[in-house]
Amino acid sequence: MPAPSPKPEILAAFEAAKGFMPVDEGLALYAAAVEAGRLGLPLLEVGTYCGRSTILLADAARAAGVTALTVDHHRGSEEQQPGWDYHDPETVDPEVGLMDTLPIFRRTLFRAGLEDHVVALVGRSPQVAAVWGAPLGFVFVDGGHTDEHAGADYEGWAPHLAEGGLLVIHDVFPDPEDEFTGQAPYRVYLRALESGAFTELSVTGSLRVLRRTGAGI
Repeated sequence: MPAPSPKPEILAAFEAAKGFMPVDEGLALYAAAVEAGRLGLPLLEVGTYCGRSTILLADAARAAGVTALTVDHHRGSEEQQPGWDYHDPETVDPEVGLMDTLPIFRRTLFRAGLEDHVVALVGRSPQVAAVWGAPLGFVFVDGGHTDEHAGADYEGWAPHLAEGGLLVIHDVFPDPEDEFTGQAPYRVYLRALESGAFTELSVTGSLRVLRRTGAGI
């Protein structure tokens, strides 16, 4: 049975949105979100940026009759700040001089017709996770790329994942040369496997999909 894929207009919206995820990883993310949606629980991502991947999660959530949740402080992660390769001057608020991707994110959802299927949680991931109390069917870790931030995202959100739910980790790069962009997510990925609570389902580029099959996170 072929993996579910988004409609052409959704894929076009994804490709047009500002962001970094390649299409093959996006398709794998979408297929995982559709599968997780069958649990009837919300789908959550950590790391919204401008909403590129949120489009896919929102469409999967719409099809499943659940809600997509996306957590971000919208001030940009480390590698997106001025002076770094991933910085985009268009994301800077000229009045305060800091990055603010929230307006771009809202335009992205509006253009895709998906505003009604997403709840944006604007704040730092550990603070939001600390007050979160409901089970989730899907957790997509795609936030900061330091051990502090990636580890906190895992620690904060993985315990809320229901049994049978999917944990998806982006930017998993085993090569030590990728220390700044992918070694922290790689260490989170290893930690999830070593916990005994997860079973790996698929690998697509730097995207890893794991299923929660036990306790012990």
